Amino acid sequence: MVLRRKLGLQFTTGSHDSEAWYATGPLYQELSERGYRGAPTTVRQYLQSWRSDAIKRPPVPSAPTVRQATGWLLRIPATLTVDEQRHLDALATACPPLARLYDHVRAFADMMVNRHGHHLERWMVAADADELPDLRSFITGLRRDLEAARAGLTLPYSSGPVEGHVNRIKMLKRQMYGRANPDLLRKRVLLAD
Repeated sequence: MVLRRKLGLQFTTGSHDSEAWYATGPLYQELSERGYRGAPTTVRQYLQSWRSDAIKRPPVPSAPTVRQATGWLLRIPATLTVDEQRHLDALATACPPLARLYDHVRAFADMMVNRHGHHLERWMVAADADELPDLRSFITGLRRDLEAARAGLTLPYSSGPVEGHVNRIKMLKRQMYGRANPDLLRKRVLLAD
């Protein structure tokens, strides 16, 4: 730029594909006529920085991780940011089976949150018709104990507190493994609250 200003040369940078932009030879001749004593290589190297700027493309966004995609699929849609929703829409567009899976996941989540267990059979038929292998194995597991699954999606009762206590007892047992007899473990479990 300094050389250009000193010599009073005018370049149009709007069209990088023009001959004037890429042709070093004619530019070197014009500079030589105006008194430039350097080598053509120097002009070529000076112009190279402009060429590389012109050729640079914006960085391609990296593909989302499995964890990110799973998080977008499982979260409540209203809690997604605009950017996350845009990524999720792009994933769904790029992979139609994923879009169908997302619809089924959303419908099942709605059944869980709103306790609509009476819609379970209809959901299973619709999900089974899409022939998504992972959903098929999930549906097979639901069919093994359909009444319990329907009750879990309908009734307000939860086994969460019981599971929490079981987890706590297992943790205490792991901490004391090989260190004490069952009597001490019993006392610790009962007095841990």
